[in-house]
Amino acid sequence: MKSIPIQELSKQTGITVRTLRYYDQIGLLIPAAKTPGKHRIYSEEELKKLQQIQFLKKLGFSLQEISDMISNPEWNWSSSLMNQLDFVKNEQNKLNQMESALRTVLHSIAVEGETSWDVIQKLIHLSGRDPSLKHAFRQQMFERREEELLDLLPNMNSTDPDSLEWIALLGQLKKRMENGPGSPEVQRIIRRMDEKRREHFEGEDPFVDKLWEIRKSPAQSEQMGLYPIEEELLQFMELAFNIYAAGLEETLDEEGETS
Repeated sequence: MKSIPIQELSKQTGITVRTLRYYDQIGLLIPAAKTPGKHRIYSEEELKKLQQIQFLKKLGFSLQEISDMISNPEWNWSSSLMNQLDFVKNEQNKLNQMESALRTVLHSIAVEGETSWDVIQKLIHLSGRDPSLKHAFRQQMFERREEELLDLLPNMNSTDPDSLEWIALLGQLKKRMENGPGSPEVQRIIRRMDEKRREHFEGEDPFVDKLWEIRKSPAQSEQMGLYPIEEELLQFMELAFNIYAAGLEETLDEEGETS
């Protein structure tokens, strides 16, 4: 039988000597023998058992569960693995929800310039709404064909490039409000917003108009689960777009007269 000193076992497996000693203390991995100087000696059998312990730890089992599993020949592996899989799925859902919330707060900073407790409170209130109420409101307000268009809207907790650009444009617009709605900087932002609107919603003016009216209503906006954009920014955006649209009409009229 090959003898493996504790230091060598630690090097082979990456498990610290301190951890190996702890496993011995709790009876999880008892060495095959000890030297007269009380140094722990392991065999190939303990090495194999340690590899089993490492594998089960990677699956998320506790040391007590692992001890029960490897010491009981009649252990129900299928049941344990299914229970652990359910646990992992639940943890993944929690982590996904946490990731989504973190992204929303980070993106709110991009829009607001900073996140105050007022904004956080709005996000808390929004996240606490029953998803079925949001779904019912959307069904009430939009036709089935229009509901499919809702999936194309930017999302505050998304990482897709389209959503990220919308978030950045909103943030830029808010920073430049003091320049006035007709300023060149603001009009460039509005032009890009209009380009993005036409990319996804060309020919869908009734849908866009309906969505904008909902967006301007704090109550309906909340019912639909939209990020709470302050009324001042929405009014500024509308005014800036009206100036932009008037400029487009004027350009078209001039081109018509020329032709």
